[in-house]
Amino acid sequence: MSDGSELDDDAREYHRADPPGKIEISTTKPTNSQADLSLAYSPGVAAPCRDIAADTERAYEYTAKGNLVGVVSDGSAVLGLGDIGPTASKPVMEGKGVLFKRFADIDVFDLELDADDVDGFVSAVAAMEPGFGGINLEDIGAPECFEIESRLGEEMDVPVFHDDQHGTAIISGAALLNALDIADKAIDDIEVAFSGAGAAATATAEFYVSMGVDPANVTMADIDGVLSADRDDLTDRTEPFAAGVEPGDLADAVDGADVLVGLSVGGVVSPEMVRSMADDPVIFAMANPDPEIGYEEAKNARDDTVIMATGRSDYPNQVNNVLGFPFIFRGALDVRATDINEEMKRAAAEALADLARQDVPDAVVKAYGDQPLRFGPEYVIPKPLDPRVLFEVAPAVAEAAMETGVARTELDPDEYADDLRARLGTSRAMMQIVHRKASREPKRLAFAEGTNEKVVRAAYRVHDEGLAEPVLVGDPDEVRARVDALGLGFDPDVADPKGPRSAAYADRLYDERKRKGVTRSEAAELVETDRDYFASTMVDAGDADAMLTGLTRNYASALHAPLEVIGTAPGVDYIAGVYMLAFDDRVVFCADTTVNLDPDAAVLAEVTKRTAALARRFDVDPRAALLSYSNFGSVDNEGTAKPREAVERLHADPEVEFPVDGEMQADTAVVESMFDGTYDFCDLDGPANVLVFPNLEAGNIAYKLLHRLGGADVVGPVLTGMDAPVHVLQRGDEVRDIVNLASIAVAEAQTPDPL
Repeated sequence: MSDGSELDDDAREYHRADPPGKIEISTTKPTNSQADLSLAYSPGVAAPCRDIAADTERAYEYTAKGNLVGVVSDGSAVLGLGDIGPTASKPVMEGKGVLFKRFADIDVFDLELDADDVDGFVSAVAAMEPGFGGINLEDIGAPECFEIESRLGEEMDVPVFHDDQHGTAIISGAALLNALDIADKAIDDIEVAFSGAGAAATATAEFYVSMGVDPANVTMADIDGVLSADRDDLTDRTEPFAAGVEPGDLADAVDGADVLVGLSVGGVVSPEMVRSMADDPVIFAMANPDPEIGYEEAKNARDDTVIMATGRSDYPNQVNNVLGFPFIFRGALDVRATDINEEMKRAAAEALADLARQDVPDAVVKAYGDQPLRFGPEYVIPKPLDPRVLFEVAPAVAEAAMETGVARTELDPDEYADDLRARLGTSRAMMQIVHRKASREPKRLAFAEGTNEKVVRAAYRVHDEGLAEPVLVGDPDEVRARVDALGLGFDPDVADPKGPRSAAYADRLYDERKRKGVTRSEAAELVETDRDYFASTMVDAGDADAMLTGLTRNYASALHAPLEVIGTAPGVDYIAGVYMLAFDDRVVFCADTTVNLDPDAAVLAEVTKRTAALARRFDVDPRAALLSYSNFGSVDNEGTAKPREAVERLHADPEVEFPVDGEMQADTAVVESMFDGTYDFCDLDGPANVLVFPNLEAGNIAYKLLHRLGGADVVGPVLTGMDAPVHVLQRGDEVRDIVNLASIAVAEAQTPDPL
């Protein structure tokens, strides 16, 4: 790019905006008082220092070492810029730190070394071992990078990883496994040609061999032609791939190859070379920004299937190293690995390959312009923004480390998966509690909108993860056609509203509603034409334990049938809709946000009890506040009297065993310092986590503002007070939202007490 390009100017402004750079150091412990500082530094810090001196492993217990990676470079091979020196490489190294933190919650110190030789570089990095849990080498020229990584791996007792060598190898290795499956080719039979013979190409060739490629079937070519036995510039790393190879050029190397791997420069591969390859070729043209051959050019060069990957984000199958290094280090750090060995690298590649075969979350699809993302020639590796990569790759790497004896600590796989999800947000951690409960005893869950694409995908997810036994309500042919079109490998249980069950359900509905204006023929029509009535009657008859609906209808319409057929639980007069909002440091439950338009004191009291019960389902001890624009009588009118009376009812109720108070303003409720001291009589013993709003308008506005402006993750709405678990989705909900509510419904169905 030229210095005058718009992108260059934007990048300069991005980096120099105050504060300059892209990273900063922040504290993780309180430092607000003299007592805090005495713990953080002198004299309190001496105690952990003495413990670590006695046992250096305790550094992982007392310091950030276990989550700290050093990103180290000498600036000798920076991106496409070449040898620009250590200082000029710093923006890239800071960028690497951003990716570590963004994708795997790993902290980084970037270290730019002015080292003139291998010995000096190795000595400097090895001396820093006490401070780091791992070392990521970056942008170091070949062949020095090979020796540096090898020597540091031998000298250091923490994992050392040169991403420029191994990152591309691992990601393209995952793509290779899937591409060969699609092309129906065996890995030990394929011929592989390489355009390029540098550090990345050599490491990739070695990695492919470790996965099963025959080294005799690998041909490499650089700017001087094919690496053959008569070349006098071979190294220890390239010599094995030159044995028995005849001289020639890149076209000779590509002729008849099943796979072409480009790690060289743009434009060196022609359409004629592509046409010379074997049937259904696999082409990884990974030079950036211009690949060895353009995507369309390669695809159009022949009539059979060309499986094409590049390093670019504007084409399918982007080979992006961010799919690898954050998650490989995450797994290695979490078992305190001493090395990142070949088994761990293969585990990462296999996990990525497997993930590409799974259904893709809506959020990922939207992030990439709503383009179809389904396993096939245009999708052989996951997208870099797919959050599931963390949950798949890190555990696979950790398990491989434990199995190969390089892990210094053992992890429970299930607990580790929960910990990783918690790193991506409080809501994920909370939902893991419910998912675990659901998976212990899956229940039959009726999806009223069983032909909808999102519903079908959600049903597949809950089935695949063992969260529920899904029943899709709809025409069987239409449901199964949808399953086939989505490429989902499961045979769902389908309930046909016009099938054998409809007559019995019509009789049941007629018996329940005949004195409320419903005739037998109307009952039959409702069951056969309205899937909400069919699913509700299915639950009422005990043929399903719970139901979900509402994705394609407005909330009130979708709630109508469940209320008529299933009704409220015994002793419950009012239902309510609750949203769980998860912030970085807390979770709050907001009610009522979907049902009761203008509740009186009795309704507010009951909604509070139901919401507190829901909080306990998520292992949260409820502290409830009934909200108003008044603090404990500071304003006295009809509106403020309702929450005040509701609190009086709750205080007099012997079943209420949780702290509750009000009426109170929202900030008073959630900021402990605002009621502590000022309102010493307040029953809350901490910030409120159950927020009960005075009317539907206030609740609905508040939760949406907290979600959109406050950055809260949202789960819900959870419907409380029904006689069986029923939840009404919102239009626009994604598959993840449906799966979350499905898990909540199953967890409810496992216990006799309704929310």
